[in-house]
Amino acid sequence: MAQELERVSLAVIAREWGRIGCIGFGGPPAHIALLRTLCVRDRRWLTGTEFEDGVAVCNLLPGPASTQLAIYCAWRLRGTAGALVGGLCFIVPGLVVILALAVLFLAARPPGWVSGAALGAGAAVPAVAVAAAVALVPASWRRAGQPPVSAGDAGRSPPVSAGDASPPPPEGAGDASPSRPGARDADAARADPRDAGAPPDAHDADVRPPDQRGARAARLAHVRWGGYLVAGAASGALVGPWLVLVLIACGLLEVAIRSRRARPQPPARPQPPARPQGPVRPAGALLLAVHTGVLAAGGLAAVAWVALKVGALSYGGGFVIIPLMQHDAVLTYHWMSAGQFLTAVALGQVTPGPVVQTVAVVGYAAAGVGGGVLASAIAFAPSFAFVLGGGRYFDRLRRNGGVQAFLTGAGPAAIGAIAGAAIPLGLSLTHVWQAGVLAVAAVWLLAARRGVVTAIVGGALLGVITFLAGGPVT
Repeated sequence: MAQELERVSLAVIAREWGRIGCIGFGGPPAHIALLRTLCVRDRRWLTGTEFEDGVAVCNLLPGPASTQLAIYCAWRLRGTAGALVGGLCFIVPGLVVILALAVLFLAARPPGWVSGAALGAGAAVPAVAVAAAVALVPASWRRAGQPPVSAGDAGRSPPVSAGDASPPPPEGAGDASPSRPGARDADAARADPRDAGAPPDAHDADVRPPDQRGARAARLAHVRWGGYLVAGAASGALVGPWLVLVLIACGLLEVAIRSRRARPQPPARPQPPARPQGPVRPAGALLLAVHTGVLAAGGLAAVAWVALKVGALSYGGGFVIIPLMQHDAVLTYHWMSAGQFLTAVALGQVTPGPVVQTVAVVGYAAAGVGGGVLASAIAFAPSFAFVLGGGRYFDRLRRNGGVQAFLTGAGPAAIGAIAGAAIPLGLSLTHVWQAGVLAVAAVWLLAARRGVVTAIVGGALLGVITFLAGGPVT
């Protein structure tokens, strides 16, 4: 590997990562496939296991996972310099394209066909959100039924988050799967026979109670999964700016539940003194003060604050940021109308690169091209920081049972938030013909299971046709 790394020049990284940045239409699945083809199959810079481990860890981090994976792969080849060159070459092409389209589509008086295309593309966005959520459900559901992961077996089961575009195949259908005797034995060793109302020697005489307890634990985990999903959906639809708090709360609740179930009962011993709770209140007060100050200042400070929230606090994939950005851009700062925000989301889908590039359109609406560049830079800065500062610890992070439990709770909440975001997005439609475009897009994505880019481009074409036919496009 060392000999290979020495032969990878920064010029090669710039060329290859720039190429992927130019042709990476289709979101994270396309980005991951292109990176794997380059780094594993064609150039053999990384092994398949190394690449899949990178995918798993990047899905544990907040922010755009496929962008973090591009930065991480370049970091593995040439360290800090490679990460900076590769990440920038991956991001910049999409940024240039989306800002050019923003200038056209957000003009004060755009041509009629442009307005029609924007309205048609925006009408397809709610269906895109629902389709994105539906595609993430199976892997998250399987993950919920798995037993708590210990340090010894975490390496064998890569975590899958709501934003994972290429989840690994399930290792088992549940805790009591006959194909996983090791998991059954581990559960039996951890379980307290008194939990099932049996005498202490019950599990020594019969192996069925541990199996039943494992199945019951899986059912309860799936019930919690449904609760997290509903909480996320309600938050995405109703409380956009506070969505991140709901995701964190769901993740921490699952950590507490799984830690309690996996931890054996310790012998009685004196409890250490509780940590003082004083710093928690000042921290919350500080965040509130920052939010209030930014709200009062407005301008570039507000753009930077919104972009930072998008890049550092968005768990579960790019679409989780939609309700957060919509509330800030449309209701709080009034940078754009609801219809223009739909257009911004559509542009983020049809351009190469991650959907997080939508924040550049929001920044452009707030402060022109400079605002768009600033918003993009701040939104992607945490991804560089995570890789450059923590890349050497990624393997340890992937094996951390607490981190995986957090994603088990936050993941379904993020999926629900993605689906819930479709409600305010759908309510933003202003013309009857847009409902028809939305219905066609829903059939195309959910029934025919076709691609997102074609759905949005098709919606834009229908908008242009509506304009040519004399329909309303203003």
